[in-house]
Amino acid sequence: MSKFHLNIKDLVQGEFKKQKINLAFVFQVNCPGCFIYGIPLVNELYKAFSSKVGFIGVATAFEDFEYNNEASLELLLESGTLVGETQKYYNTNYGLSNYSETLDFPVAFDRIISCEQFINSEKIEILCDVIPNFDRFSENEKESIFQKIRVHYSQIPLIAETFTINQLKGTPSFIIFDENYNMLEQYFGYQNEENLKNKLIDLLD
Repeated sequence: MSKFHLNIKDLVQGEFKKQKINLAFVFQVNCPGCFIYGIPLVNELYKAFSSKVGFIGVATAFEDFEYNNEASLELLLESGTLVGETQKYYNTNYGLSNYSETLDFPVAFDRIISCEQFINSEKIEILCDVIPNFDRFSENEKESIFQKIRVHYSQIPLIAETFTINQLKGTPSFIIFDENYNMLEQYFGYQNEENLKNKLIDLLD
């Protein structure tokens, strides 16, 4: 079973209280879909399950670092201020420059580090854990993969740890994990509210 690696800075809002079942919502501030499909959904789940499920929102960045940063997150949480493509979407379609919903759940910013900090044996081994039967590869095959990973990430100046180590497909992403950070379910993109509610109910049972 894969582990969920939650590598964040201090929480910007609220307190993450880990439970037997937990939900991480990974989003970008400059991601209209996260606001359209993600935040309202997580608010509803938080309202329904916060007494039994641990919730944490993780604002991340794998592009557009001028918008996807902690300062933009703080503005969003303080005043609903939108930036970049998200602001453009809401302004064009609704004449709004501020987000009408609040984020009711605890929120942190992903830990952003340099490629030099990211490329070490521990993190490379974590990335290789998701490769089927990697432990059966020869030492030469393993070293070849290690080298490819080093070359790939050495070309990315800034790396968001939670997003990258967990090999998430994009934002919004939803990860359900247990008290030992075992990943139970992982979803990407638009999700049906009832499906996620039923999954949480099943896991709680």
